[in-house]
Amino acid sequence: MSKIHPTAVVSPGARLGENVKVGPYAVISDKVEIGSGTVISSHAAIQPCVRVGKNCTIGEHAVLGGLPQDTRFQGEESFLEISDEVVVREFATLHRATGKDQITRIGKGSCVMAYAHVSHNCSLGEGVTLANAVQLAGHVEVGSGSFLGGSTGVHQFVRIGRLAMVGAHSYLTQDLPPFLLGTGHPFRVVGPNRVGLERARFSSGDRMLITRMYRLVYRDIRPIAQALADLTAQELAAPEVAEFLRFIKESSRGIRLKGSEKTP
Repeated sequence: MSKIHPTAVVSPGARLGENVKVGPYAVISDKVEIGSGTVISSHAAIQPCVRVGKNCTIGEHAVLGGLPQDTRFQGEESFLEISDEVVVREFATLHRATGKDQITRIGKGSCVMAYAHVSHNCSLGEGVTLANAVQLAGHVEVGSGSFLGGSTGVHQFVRIGRLAMVGAHSYLTQDLPPFLLGTGHPFRVVGPNRVGLERARFSSGDRMLITRMYRLVYRDIRPIAQALADLTAQELAAPEVAEFLRFIKESSRGIRLKGSEKTP
């Protein structure tokens, strides 16, 4: 059975799984689903149209499912979906999407630290970490295993690739490809995310190949197309290379190159 503090307010229209704990003065609204084993801390507010997975921890004063801060939002039913084993720390705010039946998504095992904000229509992969006070604008995509340092700001529609790392106090207006490390304001890419790749158990050969990709794209003075022509057929067949090149090809905002903003 769930354990609900007497001062908490839980709507009859909310659905709570087994062994859910709801702390003092928490508010859980209608059209909310909470998975088994999840802990809702004191004063947390969960607005309508939110689905929270199993074994999550929602911190004090966190707000889940707030209305989008978007002038296009017209009150349509949209959702915030939080997968299993997600940690949302105190005072974090995660908003519903804009657009009927659209979803803001938080992947399994992710951690959203204190005072961070995830805006409408964002999508976080599995195991993403947003450090304290990270601010994501609308429609931002963050790949699985990525880490964003404290007080980082991300412009709307920016994409951050898998296993990328962003240093604290950065500001991104363009996409960051997978496996790379960047920092600063203005933002610059400084190399592969070596520590992240090692922790993800990438082989030394794979890490060397990613380093080669970084040097061709960011260090070579030739245009990207000419630099990438140096890749052998075997290198092009590697999954990491294919993922890296596909990310760049699909970029709508472009990537920051050689100190200037341009789309390859």
